[in-house]
Amino acid sequence: MPLSRSLWVLLGATSIVFHLSLIFSGLVPNLVSRPLHMALALPWIFLFASQGLPSRVSGAIFSIIGIACCLFIVLNESALSDQYGYLSGSLQTAVAGALLLIVLEMARRAISWPLPLVAGLALVYGIWGQHLPGEFGHPGLPLQSFLGTLVITEGGLWGKLTGISVSIVAIFVIFGAVLNAGEAGQGFMNLATAAAGRLKGGAAKVSVLSSALFGSISGSASANVASTGAITMPAMTRLGYPKRIAGAVEAVASSGGQIMPPLMGAGAFVMVELTGVPYTGIMAAALLPALLYFLTVWVGINAYTHRYQLGALGKDDQPDLRIVVITTLFFLVPFAILLERMLVGGYTPQYAACVAIVAALLLLNFDSQFSFSLTRTLKRLESTCISSGTQIATIASIILCASIVIGVLAQTGLGIKITSLIISVSGDQLWPALLLTALACLLLGMEVPTTAAYIICVSVAGPALQNLGLDLLTTHLFVFWFALLSTITPPVCGAVFIAAGMVNENWLKVAVSAMALGIGLYLVPIGMVINDDLIRLEQAPLLALVAAAKTGLSLSAIAYGAIAPLTTWIRMLLAASGFLLLLI
Repeated sequence: MPLSRSLWVLLGATSIVFHLSLIFSGLVPNLVSRPLHMALALPWIFLFASQGLPSRVSGAIFSIIGIACCLFIVLNESALSDQYGYLSGSLQTAVAGALLLIVLEMARRAISWPLPLVAGLALVYGIWGQHLPGEFGHPGLPLQSFLGTLVITEGGLWGKLTGISVSIVAIFVIFGAVLNAGEAGQGFMNLATAAAGRLKGGAAKVSVLSSALFGSISGSASANVASTGAITMPAMTRLGYPKRIAGAVEAVASSGGQIMPPLMGAGAFVMVELTGVPYTGIMAAALLPALLYFLTVWVGINAYTHRYQLGALGKDDQPDLRIVVITTLFFLVPFAILLERMLVGGYTPQYAACVAIVAALLLLNFDSQFSFSLTRTLKRLESTCISSGTQIATIASIILCASIVIGVLAQTGLGIKITSLIISVSGDQLWPALLLTALACLLLGMEVPTTAAYIICVSVAGPALQNLGLDLLTTHLFVFWFALLSTITPPVCGAVFIAAGMVNENWLKVAVSAMALGIGLYLVPIGMVINDDLIRLEQAPLLALVAAAKTGLSLSAIAYGAIAPLTTWIRMLLAASGFLLLLI
């Protein structure tokens, strides 16, 4: 193994050990654990992902300065805690300014410019917003206090969101990396193929099932498309599926992974912190809506089979039952341990994930023939370290940058002003406010990752919706679902772009088909608002199942009518009956 790769494997292993040790090491001050989290992430963004000498040189400078600033916070944690968010001296001011600028550049390199632009504008508003006329100005904040609250307290960079990234998201990223390094990924594909491969439209349905399973641990639509799509899309095109349909199926199925329990995406862990609802409660609330989403996709595929005569997978493409059972165990055992520790044992999600990680690590030693190879195991461990390091760093970049926005909103009162504006524009009516919130989520989600769009939108629009009578958890789920819309909705739709490139098709054609197939993503959150029994599976299971059955019939009628080769009158009748069923 080359020396450079060895160093990255060592850094990844250090990151894994650090984050896992926090779960068992008792109380570590937040101004220690959270800056160290950022310090470990910096080299992955500024050096590992850099291309070209100028980028690497500037990346090395940013990394050195950023790590030094993080260590300054760690080493002076006790003294800084006593300053109550007020910077003392030019050195502390320089550290604060450097950290904020480095976080902006870190996010720009990790996910492009839109989110850091929003955060940069927030900083500008915080420093000079007192000069704005009218109600959107603020009284003014002393620079030392404004910057200090963002950097040496838990009101900015080191706030609750970063805490979630450190203590929960990172653990589940490691869990996903361990599973993906072994046979679990193939187990997802084999189980999906055995379950759906023989059906009409079998290749597309395999894509739906495998993407739902894989997406529940990856939490990223783009990563889901790139991984499962590399197998499912060639299979679909080989069987004669139109390229736009193959791309649309994979994009839509992969987008649903972020809302599919048991793991979902990073946004679910953020939701736990922001709502105070236990993770098991979030899972229970999200389960039926997620199943309804995939049911709608399934019905849409059935409609496409009538239009294009899409057949089942050939026998040669279907795995042997013995291989299916064996490879399924590679993800089923860790998943079962995770859920048992959470639901039966009553442990925290992060502790349960640590136990599941141990089981997954043991399974890395074996393949589907139960053979052992030290060389293969070491390669899998290398892959786990590299994957964990890069994914933890990417999420840390998003969370840290979003934390700047949240910190500025809290200090300046801008969030309250935007909330008041939403209530005023909507005329104190819930549905106009929901429409404004949905549009804001969609617009913001076009340019920033789902988790960041959710955090920002729920921070500014969530209080308005709650003031208008919407339940706390319904509010958060509504915003999260609409933040996810951007993955398949033009003009910026990341999952569609990747899928279209992989099947060599015009992205707009793929997007149009994806919007028709993923219509549930637009309608399920509306169903949650109309009938909140849909998310009350834990409190009222019978009412929840009745609501799910009614909503499922509604979505099925709408999805089938939108896609199947029907006369205009029948199409309109199905759509009308579906919407009527959704509304009553």
